[in-house]
Amino acid sequence: MQLTTVLLFAFVLTLANASTIPLRRIRISSLPHQRGHLSMHRRHARFLPRQVTNTSTTTLATAGTATPQPLITTTNTNSSSAAPSPSSAPSPSISIDSTPQPSQPPADNSGAQKYVVAHHMIGNTFPYTIQDWADDIALAHASGIDGFALNMGSDDWEPARVADAYQAALQSGLDFKLFLSLDMSVLPCGSPADAQALRNLVKAHITHPNQFQYKGRAFVSTFAGETCQFGQGSVADGWKTQFTRSPDLQGQIYFVPAFFIDPATFGNFADVMDGDFNWNSGWPIQVTTSFAQNLANSLPANTTSGAGGILGSVINTAGSLATAGLNRLQLAVSQFIGATTTDEQHLAALSKLPANLGTRDTDPSSPLYMAAVSPWFFTHYGKDSFNKNFIFLSDQHLYSKRWESLVETRDTVDVVEVLTWNDYGESHYVGPIKGSQPNSQAWTDGMNHTAWLGLTQYYATAFKTGSYPAIEKDQIYMWSRPHSSSAQAPDPVGQPDNFQLPQDAIWAVVLTTAPSSVTLATSPTTSTTVNVPAGLTKLTMPISAGGTMKGTITRNGQTVVELNPTGFTFQGSPKTYNFNAFVASATAD
Repeated sequence: MQLTTVLLFAFVLTLANASTIPLRRIRISSLPHQRGHLSMHRRHARFLPRQVTNTSTTTLATAGTATPQPLITTTNTNSSSAAPSPSSAPSPSISIDSTPQPSQPPADNSGAQKYVVAHHMIGNTFPYTIQDWADDIALAHASGIDGFALNMGSDDWEPARVADAYQAALQSGLDFKLFLSLDMSVLPCGSPADAQALRNLVKAHITHPNQFQYKGRAFVSTFAGETCQFGQGSVADGWKTQFTRSPDLQGQIYFVPAFFIDPATFGNFADVMDGDFNWNSGWPIQVTTSFAQNLANSLPANTTSGAGGILGSVINTAGSLATAGLNRLQLAVSQFIGATTTDEQHLAALSKLPANLGTRDTDPSSPLYMAAVSPWFFTHYGKDSFNKNFIFLSDQHLYSKRWESLVETRDTVDVVEVLTWNDYGESHYVGPIKGSQPNSQAWTDGMNHTAWLGLTQYYATAFKTGSYPAIEKDQIYMWSRPHSSSAQAPDPVGQPDNFQLPQDAIWAVVLTTAPSSVTLATSPTTSTTVNVPAGLTKLTMPISAGGTMKGTITRNGQTVVELNPTGFTFQGSPKTYNFNAFVASATAD
């Protein structure tokens, strides 16, 4: 056995035994909002890696094929026209990177209805009218989203916006549901009076026609809350006596919090939780720069080894992706994109809980599991502000691959929550840029993400119905960051943590009604054409300074879709760091 193989085994074994590493979470205090009204809460959760177990290796194949096919890489028509950036492939080329999608995702034998909801930040809705809410609801509903999780903080104007949301949902006439996601990173929870205030928020809409009801009870969630005692002797006693089993709520709510705790401790909350929301499952948050570098440095020189387990996943991934334009660091982390390891950990913990978990009393069914899916993550606040400046790895078609994982395991997932509809400060919004911004204009101006809603509808339909929908119109989706990951800028905030992880690339997803030719271009002289089958195909092409994005689908010599967005140029010398995504799409007439 080679020395590098031994080192990688040792590294992996260390990670596999890391379940006792304590979780670390950063809380951000409120700061005055740019418009001058009351402060808005901003938050995020960051964890040390707990455990790494074997996950399915990414297989490169054309979508819809029965068996994996070799990676297809096509040489650029003019490879000398633009020099690739340091993190790009040696030559500009298209890589087809997709997994075969089953014609029939696995059935859920319980027959339970599936739901897709989106996280909506009330803190960003200060200027909202009922019409604003109506517009959001109509757009979300048309995009396959069944409801909003209303993230509610401590600003005194937020209950009025929540009331408007419920009113707009009622007036819409749509089957669109709402529920509260109590943001316990900012809501006080130190006394019984604080618990009473939370109960009042819930009771205000508990019987509303558009309140999301699950198993006959009003669905309620949280962001955090794992330290709240409400003046009681423990967190579990606090939530039990002052909230879920308080006389004015007992038997009326279905409580699915996002507690940032080790899933092995779920048993402590058997009288509190009706289910679990795994917030951090939306991104491979364990993949930091140091994590990736350690893994990449341990890759064996001989990538054709037949080793199994985690080591085999790394080796096989590296071998199959060797010509896909990924450097060693990106090769090493590819196995974590869209993986379900954290879902499996949470589901295993839930399976050990009693059947009559929590406030359901006599309901014999299993605890609910709510998973997260997210297309992106970048935040860039300096130390004089919210002091949040980092990315989570979102490359390699994270949104598609995470969705595909959830569709493939839909028999174990009850609800999917899209993170998020409008959290502009963390760059993972899929709704329109409107309302109030938490001083995030520097990285959101001109960076509309609503094109991702087309993919959301496609995957949400597959998750909820158990069948991928028929593709009735040819579609193309493209996105990229606005500058190289290694670019230098005179930005006092500095480069974000983990800036070394992303690729300099344009990402594309095409949905085709029949076999087609797809051309991606980053300049008038730098383009590549590949043939794709009917179905969904994921494509990648390197980009360098001065590059733009253009995509074309042709069939029988005719152009059926062309995407040529304006307002995007890949910068060589940006003035500020921006790792947000520029997203665009086009659909055939």
